[in-house]
Amino acid sequence: MFSSLRPKGFFSADFLVPFLGLLLAIAIVEPVYRVVVDPRVEEIELKQRVRSAQGSTAGAESDMRSIYIIIKDTEQKIEIIFAIWGIIILFHKLGAVRNERVLFNQELVRLQPGERIIPGDALDRHKELRAVIDANTRIRDRLLPECLLAALHRFHATHSVQDAANAVKERAELAADQLDSSLSLVRYIAWAIPAIGFIGTVRGIGLALAFAEDALKGDIAPVIDALGLAFNSTLVALILSMGLMYVMHVVQSRQEAFIIDLQTFCRGKLIDVMKVPAREEASV
Repeated sequence: MFSSLRPKGFFSADFLVPFLGLLLAIAIVEPVYRVVVDPRVEEIELKQRVRSAQGSTAGAESDMRSIYIIIKDTEQKIEIIFAIWGIIILFHKLGAVRNERVLFNQELVRLQPGERIIPGDALDRHKELRAVIDANTRIRDRLLPECLLAALHRFHATHSVQDAANAVKERAELAADQLDSSLSLVRYIAWAIPAIGFIGTVRGIGLALAFAEDALKGDIAPVIDALGLAFNSTLVALILSMGLMYVMHVVQSRQEAFIIDLQTFCRGKLIDVMKVPAREEASV
């Protein structure tokens, strides 16, 4: 999850998840439109033509408020695809944070009750932890082991508990920046959805103006349909954008809470058990 500073290939999760997420979103939405939405819209439009031929308006208002009519156009379909795409990416980020939190329940640095770590022992502890990480592929490239390794290495090199704490803080701040930048695609999607809605509004108004002459002759159906596109595309875009932004807020909150809990865990489990012998402190 936190190996973004290393080169990525085409088969890395950071590349595959957005790509496959888009394909999955299309694979979900397209069949739903073909099997459910489009037949239902044709049925409603057929009813409207029958009523128009009979001169009746009963049920016309409820049909225009149908969810199928509201989402029937291409712009709304693309907005829904984008929203599902963004949610897939966000759930992947949420799952990654949950997987990182699992390591809080593991004893990566084993200590006996009352045992302290001195600078002379830090290198051995570092080697032991590195061996555990190399033997377990599931914890490679995870943030907690990286922070623990950095703290032990810094403590061995500087004989300073404060420097070890700073090493953890530096790794945590770097990870926080990486987590924030990893949401840039979702931010783009959240911006693109209302933009697509605005495109639908402009297209709908343009179509309405194109049918203005027909409206003057008494045929207002094309104008009404075009204005429906204009308003419905914006309505759907705003609703989806609000929902996506809320999910992104939840994910960001979980990520920020994880960074705080990580630093607290490292301090409680490692930094607080580090000790510099009195003779070394006096010499310093």
